[in-house]
Amino acid sequence: MRSFRTALSVAAVALAVSLAGCSTAATSSSSTGTTSSNTGNSSTTSTQQAVSAATIEEDTHYDSDDLTWDAATEVAVSLADDGSKVTSSASTGVAVDGNTVTISAAGTYRLSGSLSDGQIVVAAGEEDTVRIILDGVELGNSAGSPFVVQSADEAIVFLEDGSTNTLTDATTYADQGDDAPNAALFSMADLTIAGTGSLTVNGKANDGIVSKDGLVMAAGKVTVDAVDDGIRGKDYTVLLDGAYQVTAGGDGIKADNDADEGRGWLLVSGGSLTVNAGDDGVKAFNTLTVSGGTVTVAESEEGLEAQHIAISGGEVTVTSNDDGVNASGGSSTSASTDAGAAAGMGGGMGGPAGGGMGGGEMAAGDYSVDVSGGTLTINSEGDGLDSNGSATISGGTVVVNGPTNDGNGALDVNGELVVSGGTVAAAGSAGMAVTPGTTSTQSGVQVTFDSSVSAGTPVHLVDSSGDVVATFVTTKTTASLVFSSQAITDGESYTVYTGGSANAGAGLTTGSTDGAQKQGTVTAGQYTQAQGPGGGGGRR
Repeated sequence: MRSFRTALSVAAVALAVSLAGCSTAATSSSSTGTTSSNTGNSSTTSTQQAVSAATIEEDTHYDSDDLTWDAATEVAVSLADDGSKVTSSASTGVAVDGNTVTISAAGTYRLSGSLSDGQIVVAAGEEDTVRIILDGVELGNSAGSPFVVQSADEAIVFLEDGSTNTLTDATTYADQGDDAPNAALFSMADLTIAGTGSLTVNGKANDGIVSKDGLVMAAGKVTVDAVDDGIRGKDYTVLLDGAYQVTAGGDGIKADNDADEGRGWLLVSGGSLTVNAGDDGVKAFNTLTVSGGTVTVAESEEGLEAQHIAISGGEVTVTSNDDGVNASGGSSTSASTDAGAAAGMGGGMGGPAGGGMGGGEMAAGDYSVDVSGGTLTINSEGDGLDSNGSATISGGTVVVNGPTNDGNGALDVNGELVVSGGTVAAAGSAGMAVTPGTTSTQSGVQVTFDSSVSAGTPVHLVDSSGDVVATFVTTKTTASLVFSSQAITDGESYTVYTGGSANAGAGLTTGSTDGAQKQGTVTAGQYTQAQGPGGGGGRR
């Protein structure tokens, strides 16, 4: 087992850990009682920092070797109200006191049975790796957390194949001190969750799963329902594989270390994550990276939030009451940004190139959104893709169904929006339309409609040969559309149609202009504000 070795610098915050090919699958063998794990490696380069997949075991506590052990060394513990006992000959490291089971030494412990009002406590040495196999466990506690890791180097919660396990805490905790447990699964040490079984966590008082150190979720089917935050790591939170369903009154999943340089980062490299959150969906203090897997934020105030957000792979779908993707932090809040933007609307949007800030908007800070692969689909009531600094799109597909009010925009970038590849379709209100900047090497078009287009209406871009190069169907009433792709040739004219037919009910698709209504023409690379198609060429 390895300790955290490399402090990732806040200055090198674009942690593009490309683990799209990384999959961790733990399987249990009934004949030998051992487990194994396989991790594939790949790497990519960010504009700010390159980190290979292999470094996930160097930059976190995680070591795939920890998911392999000899079944003969397991200590079996049978849980029962007023009757818990060690059922194997190897009993070292386990003490039973009423309905409290304490594990005090490194080793592998297989738990089964239930405690309606009890607790599992890990109080091992600072160099100890404690592996706990949940094999059909149901734990409840009426005064606090049913599962607490007080001390260890690393705690591994392994979900036995085919098993169903449940943790439910109290509605109020007797101990509410600063370092007291505040989650149904709480760890003061590095925490790994693995295995192919299922785990349901009911956080009735506060959070669901918390590690006050690092958190790696390598596999498993995990369902969390929490009053406040669903899943929370401190130094880092990593999802390698597995399926996670999170319902939270606060943030869905996060990494929140705001004190130590290079900490507070979150990575999704595989598996599936679905979040319904009362506050932010997926959040990191430092860097939030998605390099693989599926992330669905079905409900949130802000969908993805961090100082730096990098999407290099996977499929991300965000629904938000405020900003969909928000690169911000410190005192630079979305509210103050929007207020500054509203004040600066009269000063022009984007300057000569578009993609910049209005005359009174806040200056760009050290924040970034970087999309280099995968798909990102946003449905937001506030800004769609919002960066209080810069934004770059070099690959992948970005679709924004943005706000309908002019106080927000489908794209909102305080610095420059640089588009050099990929496909972008951003629809929303027209009052704060942001477009690609001068250093963009891929051209695009901006359409500002004379009258709003109803939700579900296909919008077609047709080239001079009469071919439909893009069809977009918005999910909301829209007044503006910014589109960029390799199919657009800089300086060429494109005719805009609405109506006709589309081969999908929403988003980018293919379609036909038969029966559609011509709206006018736009010229690629010429970005204007608050003008209909053909209403004049803005400065390039």
